[in-house]
Amino acid sequence: MNIRRKKLTASIPAFAMGDIGFLLLIFFVILARAQDDSHIQWQPAELPDVEMAAAPLATVAIDSGFKVYLDGKETTADELAGALTAVLGDTPSGERNVFLKVHKEAKASHFEPVIAAISEAGGDLIHILEPEENSTNR
Repeated sequence: MNIRRKKLTASIPAFAMGDIGFLLLIFFVILARAQDDSHIQWQPAELPDVEMAAAPLATVAIDSGFKVYLDGKETTADELAGALTAVLGDTPSGERNVFLKVHKEAKASHFEPVIAAISEAGGDLIHILEPEENSTNR
């Protein structure tokens, strides 16, 4: 006697696709970063009294190789003013915060053109520093 086997088909239920898509969307939104500057190698300068600053509209960094980055993308000091002007747009004065991260071994010849470009673009310069280790033990 021949018994016929039923052919089974594997299918993904269509009603679960919306849930899967929503969970993936939440996953990627949580993991997304507006500025990815994790590839920039820098060590901040240290100062005894450091104050907290407001949120920046842009971040400029000078790494250990003395390369200039605007929001994680490499640029030059000459191109920086134009790029910052576009980023800052019509933001009112006092809210045009630009964080400047400078590697602690950078010389004035590396960071002075960057400071000039930030000033030319009308940004409010905020230099990122770290508190000295022995000042926290007082």
